[in-house]
Amino acid sequence: MTGSGLPLEGVRVVEMTHMVMGPTCGMILAQLGAEVMKVEPPAGDKTRALGGMGTSFFPLFNRGKRSIVLDLARPEDRETMHRLLESADVFLENFRDGLLEKQGLGAEELRKKHPHLIVTGHKGFLSGPYEHRPALDEVVQMMSGLAAMTGTRDKPQRVGSSANDIMGGMFGVIAILAALYQKRGGHTAGADIRIGLFENCLFLVAQHMVEYEMTGRKPRSMPEREHAWPIYDIFDTAGDERIFIGVVTEGHWQSFCREFDLREFAEDPTLRSTTDRIMARDRIIPRVAEVIRTWNVADLSAKLDALNICFSPINRPEDLLNDPHVLRPGGLVNNVTADGKPFRVPALPVEWNGSNIGEGLKVAPLGADTEDVRAELERQHYPSTPDAA
Repeated sequence: MTGSGLPLEGVRVVEMTHMVMGPTCGMILAQLGAEVMKVEPPAGDKTRALGGMGTSFFPLFNRGKRSIVLDLARPEDRETMHRLLESADVFLENFRDGLLEKQGLGAEELRKKHPHLIVTGHKGFLSGPYEHRPALDEVVQMMSGLAAMTGTRDKPQRVGSSANDIMGGMFGVIAILAALYQKRGGHTAGADIRIGLFENCLFLVAQHMVEYEMTGRKPRSMPEREHAWPIYDIFDTAGDERIFIGVVTEGHWQSFCREFDLREFAEDPTLRSTTDRIMARDRIIPRVAEVIRTWNVADLSAKLDALNICFSPINRPEDLLNDPHVLRPGGLVNNVTADGKPFRVPALPVEWNGSNIGEGLKVAPLGADTEDVRAELERQHYPSTPDAA
């Protein structure tokens, strides 16, 4: 676990989490070089057995961690847990408030026994009237208005991934890095960090809240919104495929009209400003759609790319496994499931000194590291001494 050259090498994290938000935090810390020890009950994290849309949860969000099985109902395993925490820098958990107190791992006891520890709890809500409630990604999307903005008020629609859970894990990482930096400056005490799934989603919709605060107008949902650009739409192409095109600058407008033989727009004195063009979308868009329908996606993409105009085919997730940019060296990293099956996953979306992060991570079988960790803790607790001369 040493010699990685990664920035968090030497940081030890003890993780007691499940599902997505907490495990995401631990997974990112592991990819940045931390030693992450996932403590599981004897039956294992229930996420290990999920199927359907949950099939990817455990392998994806638990790569690069060690697995230790502890039964915290047993006094000896609680002692092992506290030895682990004594050796750790960070403790991650995402249990309902009050549950860990029953296992001797409540915030007050942790502060007494392990004052150095950065304790990070991933919860449904931050402190306040709702702090006792459980929450799910879909719940907070409905509560925050994100679902109404993605769909409509009549037909709210959740975002098509565990976006809030994943982003909540990222906020956990940000807070932990801040606490580690504080310690680096000589601050010896740990930190008590709480991440709220609901507040995370609130952060996402803040732009719409502030829009209302500043204008008094209720923000329109994405399908109903007023367009900010003259061309910012999905179009049909010649091959029954679809493409999104965004013409957002004056230069883009001029080159788009010139290259696609739309001089009637470029030379129209009533379309001199972006606002003029937005107001004329009802006549611009049908004409543009007529032109785009004569092109196939490949040729159209090449043309738009050459013009430096924003565009995208309408992909599905499986299409990305054949995308040339995703398939560039390091774009996908090779990892291994707990039963030894290889799988590919997008690299952490950063480059560290020109290199991608996350290659070769493995998902530990349940309890694979328990005995090794017990032995390590025993050696730390009872270090060997040289024989007397």
